Amino acid sequence: MLPRLAIVAFLIGLPIVCATGQRPQPAGDLLAGDVSRLVLENVTVARAQYRGRDAVRVVVQRNAAGSPETMAVIPDVEFSDGVIEVEIAGVPAAGADTSARGFVGIAFRVDSSRTHYAAFYLRPTNGRARDQLRRNHSTQYIAHPEFPWNRLRQEQPGVYESYVDLEPGAWTPIRIEVHGGTAQLFVNRSAQPVLIVNDMKNPPASGRIALWIDAGTDAHFSRLRVTPATGRPER
Repeated sequence: MLPRLAIVAFLIGLPIVCATGQRPQPAGDLLAGDVSRLVLENVTVARAQYRGRDAVRVVVQRNAAGSPETMAVIPDVEFSDGVIEVEIAGVPAAGADTSARGFVGIAFRVDSSRTHYAAFYLRPTNGRARDQLRRNHSTQYIAHPEFPWNRLRQEQPGVYESYVDLEPGAWTPIRIEVHGGTAQLFVNRSAQPVLIVNDMKNPPASGRIALWIDAGTDAHFSRLRVTPATGRPER
């Protein structure tokens, strides 16, 4: 028989949490601390006020053009499976060439060399482009070092990228759910994923989480929260 408190919780729609199977709780905002603790790979970071909130601004170092990895690694969290939630904003940087799209996203399962990882990212200027093919390239999954975007697009066109409505420079909430060899990307609090990857290219492993950008990008990040999985991620 359920205890009285559990019955009351059930009747009013509250989650039931038992001592032997507690629901995992998300960590606090992982960007709230000192940004000097971030481990930088060919980027610079700074505190900034952006569109009404405190944020972390990330830009590529001027002398890092063409560098394969451009990210700021969060040293506090070891992540394998679970849920990552963050709000991001990206625009092409001043002076960037015409191929810049405002590339901004999150890398996860980042290894100690910061060369092996998976990532989901957005191309904000593609979301409302007048060209349909560009729109279809609004979101992207990658798995470095062996599966960058261009290899995935060439070998399996349309499988690892998709369309979603995006406004360049606007705060855009994203949610990444990871379990074993599968991952899903949710954008703008959508109930359904906008991109599903059922065959992640790197073997499942534990690693860090990073604020990821690409060349020619001026990006801001805010409200990063992580919920580790116990089994499949909670939704």
